[in-house]
Amino acid sequence: MNVAAPDAVTNAQLSTALGRALGRPALLPVPALAIKALYGEMAQVVLGGQRLVPERLRARGYTFRQPALEPALRDALSG
Repeated sequence: MNVAAPDAVTNAQLSTALGRALGRPALLPVPALAIKALYGEMAQVVLGGQRLVPERLRARGYTFRQPALEPALRDALSG
């Protein structure tokens, strides 16, 4: 079974939450052209994204220890 976060977020939401967790602003998005230049063919993974929802985990009553994105990022980055 694949595990995913309890709620799907956009790249913009992730960037904003990560910026807050790091105590740094996330002001400007990186242009797609720069990502393509950096990653080449793998840029599609970064630019395309996936919408994953943990339906099977929820159906089995799984409880997430860190259901909210920003606190989870803070915890992951703290140590």
